[in-house]
Amino acid sequence: MNQGRAVATTAFVCLSLIFSCAHAAPAGAAATPVKYSTRPTHASHEPVLRSSAALVLDTTHSAVLYSRRSDVALPIASITKLMTALVVIDAGQRLDEELSISDEDRSLAKGAASRLTPGTRLTRADLMHLALMASENRAAHALGRNYPGGIAACVIAMNAKARELGMANAHFVEPTGLSDENVASPEDLSKLVMAAAKVPEIREFSTDSDYVVNVGRRLVRFHNTDSLVNKADWNIIVQKTGYIHEAGRCLVMQTVIEDRTVVIVLLNSFGKRTRVADARRIRKWMESTLLAHAEALPAST
Repeated sequence: MNQGRAVATTAFVCLSLIFSCAHAAPAGAAATPVKYSTRPTHASHEPVLRSSAALVLDTTHSAVLYSRRSDVALPIASITKLMTALVVIDAGQRLDEELSISDEDRSLAKGAASRLTPGTRLTRADLMHLALMASENRAAHALGRNYPGGIAACVIAMNAKARELGMANAHFVEPTGLSDENVASPEDLSKLVMAAAKVPEIREFSTDSDYVVNVGRRLVRFHNTDSLVNKADWNIIVQKTGYIHEAGRCLVMQTVIEDRTVVIVLLNSFGKRTRVADARRIRKWMESTLLAHAEALPAST
């Protein structure tokens, strides 16, 4: 292989950093979290992103493809709701149990738009669906309020789950993401996304395009806050958006690009549509990089 081909071939390979393998924990013991390190990539071309912190993982090959401030803890807004859903699922609470939206749910989410009026009765599954898909704050708060032991116990469980997953820089104070004290790094969130992707309900609810529920005497349709779930050319396994002023626009997802399972974390994207544009830039960059790598390989004999 000549030098030009060698450079083109290694341009993609040098992006890879291998996760440390997690040892299986004995029965009843906490799982040993998977750890990994990152360093700047050396590809000749990188995606030009407008997110202030980002991480792209090729989980199929255990490789870090792109990293920017990936170890810095930042406000994560409604990405918090992935953790809320995880601990509710872990608690084994009945998803078909009917719960009510309360004045407490409304007062916590003041200033945040919601069409769930106090007195609305929905199942726990409905509330989780709306929290993950439409980023419904009152729904997420109702899930936490109805957690065994209430909001305080839910927050304790969220932080315990973060430690279990190896989210070293993560901290949660409430279940909606409205507080800027809910923080995590892109590395932390990649672990959260991979854990959430293992739960069928979270996968289904977070990627649904729309959902209709009864609010009082009328049907109300909610839509996904992530426009990419409606795009036929995207195969998104799990996703969550987030926004508060302190966090900026955020997006996390696990998707499939060129037969590779990829986790994308984008925090503090500038502009309402930039997080989606950054996701598209990452996909285009990956596809072109993989194509260049394939073309650089010698023809099989």
